Amino acid sequence: MTQRTALVTGGAGGIGTEITRGLIKAGYKVAATCTVIECQRIDDWRAARKAEDMDIPLFEVDVTDFYSCKKMIDDVESQVGPIDVLINNAGITRDSTLKKMTPEQWDAVINTNLDGAFNMTRQVWPGMLDRKFGRIINISSINGRKGQFGQANYSASKAGLHGFTMALAQEGARKGVTVNTISPGYTATKMMLDIPKEILDAIIAQIPAGRLAEPIEIARVALFLAADDAGFITGANIDVNGGQFIH
Repeated sequence: MTQRTALVTGGAGGIGTEITRGLIKAGYKVAATCTVIECQRIDDWRAARKAEDMDIPLFEVDVTDFYSCKKMIDDVESQVGPIDVLINNAGITRDSTLKKMTPEQWDAVINTNLDGAFNMTRQVWPGMLDRKFGRIINISSINGRKGQFGQANYSASKAGLHGFTMALAQEGARKGVTVNTISPGYTATKMMLDIPKEILDAIIAQIPAGRLAEPIEIARVALFLAADDAGFITGANIDVNGGQFIH
């Protein structure tokens, strides 16, 4: 079987790390992205991957900048190979009630979470269509499904991501290119676990499964959707939220 090449944006984060590790174990060639600041601060991450015998090349990019994404994709494809699987995982939050939200907070989240998916996908889309194979996997959120107080910007960006998925799935279907969304619930990443215990306990109390998701549980869904034999699944949104939101 052809060895596929996968690119994971935000690949050094909690969920991104498990996705990159899972892809490598499944036999993919894998590259990941980080922001300029992140790339300067993740020596420990690089060392941990090398200790696992996983030398994952990291490429600097500003996902909000179309031409930064183009340059980065050109670098990945020349150094690693044509991208068969793109996982749009990079995302940020800038939480505030709408009454207090600034245009800068709105723009930062929309530009990263939603525009970033366009900026990345647009670069790899023509090649996938030409090769008649591709997998686009967009990482959304439970809060893009149900909304969340104080997250109008984040919820809008993540809901928009699935609209992007559904439209693009129709464009790629006859060419063997699938586009799907994963909507994780609250997940045990470092950012989440750093929340004060009383707040974290209140969040977990709302989850019927009685716990947070493990990052590997999100990664397993990404691996499933990335597979060659998942070609009849497109335009779907898969919830991984422990029963907290059921649609």
